[in-house]
Order: sequence, then structure tokens, then C-alpha cells
Amino acid sequence: QVQLLESGGGLVQPGGSLTLSCAASGNILGIAAMGWYRQAPGNQRDLVAIITSGGSTTHAESVEGRFNISSNMKTVNLRMNMMRPENTTVYYCNVRRFELGYWGQGTQVTVSS
Repeated sequence: QVQLLESGGGLVQPGGSLTLSCAASGNILGIAAMGWYRQAPGNQRDLVAIITSGGSTTHAESVEGRFNISSNMKTVNLRMNMMRPENTTVYYCNVRRFELGYWGQGTQVTVSS
């Protein structure tokens, strides 16, 4: 089992920055990828960014150039710059390990003046 603890959500003004962090504990050997997803009420959970153990990253087109994911495969951070009101939603940390996926509890991000 892998446990995930997220932090860093909150309120930020449009154009501002916020960093989400997620720490993995438990059976963390063999983690293949760590990532961040987001889900608005009534919508599906969508990929924001993911990073593999080999260092490859993928960012959703809507956040490319503004958000940046980094990880040491124990923690994963999502630096969000130039934030927009439409970035308001719940963000979830995800870990992939040996064909299994694990989710954090979610952290609310609100972009508003």
C-alpha cells in the first residue's frame, strides 16, 4: 500500500502562483510515476501533469508553460504559475506502482480576487 499526503492548496489571486506537494509513504519502492489530476464537480478526473521515474514529464496542453511538475519519486510537486480562475477545482495526487494506482484525498485550489 502507498499512502499519499497532499498539501499546498488554498486561495490565490489570478496571475498568482501556488505549489502543491504530495508525499508518498508506505511501500514506495517501485513507484513508476507520480502525477496530479483535477476534477470539477460533475466532471471526470483529468490529467494535469505526470512525471515518470525516468524523468519524463507530460503536462496538459492547457497548463503547458505555466505549471511545472517535479519529483524524486517520494514527493511530487506541482508549481502553478500565472493562475486563472478556471484553474479552480480539487487537485488529486496520483501514484502508479506495479500496475496499481493510488490517490490522495484531494486539495482544493481556488483562484479568485
